[in-house]
Amino acid sequence: MATFKDFRNNVKPNWCPGCGDFSVQAAIQRAAANVGLEPDNLAVISGIGCSGRISGYIKSYGLHGIHGRALPIAQGVKMANRDLTVIASGGDGDGFAIGMGHTVHAIRRNIDITYIVMDNQIYGLTKGQTSPRSEVGFKTKSTPQGSVEPAIGVMELALTAGATFVAQSFSTDLKELTSIIEEGIKHKGFSLINVFSPCVTYNKVNTYDWFKEHLTSLSTIEGYDSSNRMMAMQTLMEHNGLVKGIIYQDKEKPSYQDLLHGYSKEALATADLSISEAQFNELIAEFM
Repeated sequence: MATFKDFRNNVKPNWCPGCGDFSVQAAIQRAAANVGLEPDNLAVISGIGCSGRISGYIKSYGLHGIHGRALPIAQGVKMANRDLTVIASGGDGDGFAIGMGHTVHAIRRNIDITYIVMDNQIYGLTKGQTSPRSEVGFKTKSTPQGSVEPAIGVMELALTAGATFVAQSFSTDLKELTSIIEEGIKHKGFSLINVFSPCVTYNKVNTYDWFKEHLTSLSTIEGYDSSNRMMAMQTLMEHNGLVKGIIYQDKEKPSYQDLLHGYSKEALATADLSISEAQFNELIAEFM
């Protein structure tokens, strides 16, 4: 049985010292081992940005895609090989700006993959510009007078789009983050996990200390019920989205794979896709 060490490779991350993404990587490796996966059972698909490099730092199948396109690639991988556990990952710019359309449609499909977003409220790889998660007044190279756009309430948006697993964590809480990723992997449907992962180089506002002061753990809210969608939405609004824990989980709604005709048959990855010369010529003739 694999341990988290089996999900390590010899590639040294080049994130800045203190980056929250180190903890996310460690949590994925621990969660994969804890749910009984082997490296060849896991595929990690990432987009562009500092966090997009994570697919190269974990010993598993991996693909570093183009900006905003981690989710369509991850969905294709899962549909082609249902035996793989598929994790998509990226930053808030990757998933909630150029990739937002893919995020919303992956949520509504409820396809059985886990999407982990490393949310640092800034574009780090391009040296510090305002992201869709930056608050009004946030000053960067792209908004020197302060941003006039409100931050996207991603967790609230996920609930309205029909998400069946919505969770949020903080990169300093490795134990909780690992547990949430485990639950996301085991959930039959689309799991969205947003991780507050501070950028120590370019974001001097949303720091580790800032999050420690402003985050509320759902475990401290008496009577909180993660199966109650209305309660989840109300709690998010009351705390401006700054909560951590499993926000909402619907265990009853069938996944995309459960509903798709023929999905239970032979996986595309193992199917015999050879065709005869006559079949090939017939296909070519359709385009003549």
